[in-house]
Amino acid sequence: MRTPRLAALPLLVATLLAGCTTVGPDYHVPAQALVQAPAANGPLTGDGADGARAAAGVSADAPPDDWWRLYDDARLDQLVRQALTANTDLRAAAANLRRAIAIYHEVEAENLPQGALWGSAQRTQLSGESLLKTEKIPALSIGDAGFSVSYLIDFFGKLARADEAALAGAEAGAAALDAARVGVVAETVRAYVQGCAATHEHEVATQQARLAEHQAELVRKLVAAGRGQPADAMRAQAQADTLRAALPRFEAEREGAGFRLAALLGQPPGSLAPEAFACEEEPRLSRPLPVGDGAALLKRRPDVRQAERELAAATARIGVATADLYPSIRIGASAGLTGMLSDFGTGPTAHWGIGPGITWNLPTNGVRPRIHGMEAGADAALARFDGVVLKALLETRTALSRYGREQERNAALRAARDQAAGAAAQQRRLYQAGRTPYLSSLDAERSLASAEMDLAASDSQLAFNQIGLFVALGGGWQQAPAVREVPATARD
Repeated sequence: MRTPRLAALPLLVATLLAGCTTVGPDYHVPAQALVQAPAANGPLTGDGADGARAAAGVSADAPPDDWWRLYDDARLDQLVRQALTANTDLRAAAANLRRAIAIYHEVEAENLPQGALWGSAQRTQLSGESLLKTEKIPALSIGDAGFSVSYLIDFFGKLARADEAALAGAEAGAAALDAARVGVVAETVRAYVQGCAATHEHEVATQQARLAEHQAELVRKLVAAGRGQPADAMRAQAQADTLRAALPRFEAEREGAGFRLAALLGQPPGSLAPEAFACEEEPRLSRPLPVGDGAALLKRRPDVRQAERELAAATARIGVATADLYPSIRIGASAGLTGMLSDFGTGPTAHWGIGPGITWNLPTNGVRPRIHGMEAGADAALARFDGVVLKALLETRTALSRYGREQERNAALRAARDQAAGAAAQQRRLYQAGRTPYLSSLDAERSLASAEMDLAASDSQLAFNQIGLFVALGGGWQQAPAVREVPATARD
């Protein structure tokens, strides 16, 4: 009678496997998700429907992954490479990704047969009454040893959904690492540009202060020759002192840029040699800034990819919770020895077993509320996904507008500087010839100094706006290996 029953066991298992299904919703990006809207996937350049003008100096080409190389600055490229290797935030993000990958592989292992070994030996005193005896049972030496192996038949797809959720979570961790890289690169370039801008503005202020000092010396000579008033010399010296007073601020900004760069490179502030980040003016692009289109932007932005993967994980968890409504079927086998140590290993102490087992919890244990909670979590993840998409589009459009308007402002300031320089030179000649009072020449010099400083500040702001636009565009890190390709022991 035993043989037919054992022969029927594979047939039973095959029948169960043939009927396997996966409960819960299959994930796909919802049709109502904002990322699917045509307006979110349109061009980023050109005049918009709202009448906003396109930013000058941009193109529809896709931005490269290593966008900072568009500046053709070897020193900047070296700083970014060091930051990507040593930055503490990136080290933490990489460790978090390794943890997420380990969790994914841990969940994957649940799909494999599970085995266990055990063994024990003890001197024990059994209770006589537990054996329905009134006399005392003598002390015994008892041994127990064996092994078991079992396999959970994923009849309703609980393990598959758990694996799907863990994979999506690990991919969200990979996107979070990409976002951290974008941030570190941006902060490194900003710190470098801050140092360059401070040096540039310091040079402009120094030049203006030097000219003002020269002008003050000339006025003093004219006053000494009887061709001017003492108040003119005082005004000229006040102008020179005012311009010289701006120099410490730019020096502090340049030093602060060095401190920030050192920290971004994982080094103590002040340890970075000045020549490592020395530059005389802000780096400039040699061609129009590439921005791509909305569809590419949403695929490239790591925060959008992270939010989408979190939505996928939340959707898969609905299936994990739903599977608890159905039986859990496990097939297994065990064998071992249990009995007196003196008889251990003989036939009377041997035991074994093989067959399927089923566990089914009644749905009164909170499974349905848990499913509803997971569904609400998926709805929240979709709302966050839409919010991240809106943020990406808002940041990009705003950065484009700021960049374009600053270019217009910079051009106007450059024209104003040129006019102020011509007016100052003319008033200077007229004053030296005694044809105009010194106040007219002083006003012209002040206008020129102000125009020079405004133009230098605009050059700096234009460089910062370029960086802000590159950050809004997402930087691009699509060449990282897929999570499935990273082994569980990966350390990088």
